[in-house]
Amino acid sequence: MTTAHPRTTLLTGGKIHSPADPHATAMAVEDGIVVWLGQDSVGRTMYSGADETVDLDGAFVAPAFVDAHVHATSAGLLRTGLDLTGCATLTECLDAVRAHVQRTGNALVWGHGWDETTWPERRTPTRAELDAAAQCAPVYLSRIDVHSALVSSALLEHARGAEGFSADGPLSKDAHHRVRRAALATITPAQRAEAQTAFLRHAAEMGIASVHECAGPDISGTDDFTDLLARIDGPEVVGYWGERGSAELAARLGARGLAGDLFVDGAIGSRTAALCHPYTDAPDTSGALYLDAPAIAEHLRICTEAGIQAGFHVIGDSAVAEVIEGFAIAEKTVGREALAGSRHRLEHLEMVTAEQADRLGQWGVVASVQPMFDATWGGPDGMYTERLGERGTTLNPFSRLAATGVILAFGSDAPVTRVDPWATVQAAVHHRTDGHGLSARAAFTAHTKGGWRAAGVDDGITGTLQPGAPATYAIWDAPELVTATPDSRVQRWSTDPRSRVPALPPLHPGAELPVCLRTVLRGRTIHHREEHHQ
Repeated sequence: MTTAHPRTTLLTGGKIHSPADPHATAMAVEDGIVVWLGQDSVGRTMYSGADETVDLDGAFVAPAFVDAHVHATSAGLLRTGLDLTGCATLTECLDAVRAHVQRTGNALVWGHGWDETTWPERRTPTRAELDAAAQCAPVYLSRIDVHSALVSSALLEHARGAEGFSADGPLSKDAHHRVRRAALATITPAQRAEAQTAFLRHAAEMGIASVHECAGPDISGTDDFTDLLARIDGPEVVGYWGERGSAELAARLGARGLAGDLFVDGAIGSRTAALCHPYTDAPDTSGALYLDAPAIAEHLRICTEAGIQAGFHVIGDSAVAEVIEGFAIAEKTVGREALAGSRHRLEHLEMVTAEQADRLGQWGVVASVQPMFDATWGGPDGMYTERLGERGTTLNPFSRLAATGVILAFGSDAPVTRVDPWATVQAAVHHRTDGHGLSARAAFTAHTKGGWRAAGVDDGITGTLQPGAPATYAIWDAPELVTATPDSRVQRWSTDPRSRVPALPPLHPGAELPVCLRTVLRGRTIHHREEHHQ
């Protein structure tokens, strides 16, 4: 019996981001595993017979990114359907719908991304205005946060009588869930496959080697979920199914856990995030709470005893309090050690106090968070402050969570924010609230190694480049690298070559961010920018 010769790739002439050798310029890979890092001359001697030699020409090689929260089909439909994220006025939104219908006929119009808080009209279209633009076509237009939607009259009957129904305005809560299911049902398998392909290809182009799909019965559907998990032509897809159930349900679907978007509440933009006190700009509502502490505790117990991850979508402070109480109840049944060992996940976790963060750290919780939320809606003049007043300036306290031992994993929540991992790292470093941001090193780790840990891969090396680690990396056009000083009080940058901390591209506001040239998953190239000379 003969043994196949290991396939070897040698990369030389670059800058390798590695804790094993921060000054490495070369890296060798055998059968999808990093086996050596060092200097070019040594590498060329040791691996003179490599099957492939890549001349990096000064490029930067770093662990590939993990996007820890996506909705692949919806994000793909944003690329193949109607993108409303650039609409600056209500009129532009209606004109975009009208033009799309004229191009495509009476087929379903699936659109996403409107945000009335940025429009001068400060209101959403009426149903009569949308119907006029739709010209009888069924229209589903999700808000930027995907927790409410505008629909034409052709879809309205699916939502009538449900909580969150509006005869003239956006639909939310169960009314929205119903109409979204109806809209999804009209999308053909071919359209779904096209959307998934478009999204995964784009993720790979952005240096992402793995995505965590946060699916569920109110978001996509089992066919959508299982089709996505079966794909092998791009980034690895880790699937989470947001439904309360048993280990058998997770196994049948191929889900890593019954987690992701299992809703405890909604979103701030749609005023469905559950708050302890009413919305500043809508004093008649405090949002919506979909799960109470006993139900949360029971789901945690079932998943902990089955050895799978549980998880919840939680944003508002009332929802966070409910989750904390649910964990406390579950601890009495399964014990803190078992609870912490399960690595249960909380998605978004935007309104959390120091005491709550400390308790979550003790329970081994993973916080799957989205720094671009703060970049888009944070700050004294952002949507959060418009909705919440002074409370809006205290959201997304990443440094507080990290300090208590909560595992941070970064994601985009695509299509809610764009897939742009370097911009995400930059947003986490330059948080809109002083003291809430992270160091560049911590932010980069949360978007690489943190994503693998969030999915239960905690061997200490996955998500890094060092001997024995999976060869999952991206090659970047990033001419300049800098090293952050360890002083966490200020953001200073140093190019001191004596530092043992691996350098990163500059991340100051306005910095030109790296461009991805190649993305590799366990030694297999999933993206290669052809116009580059490599």
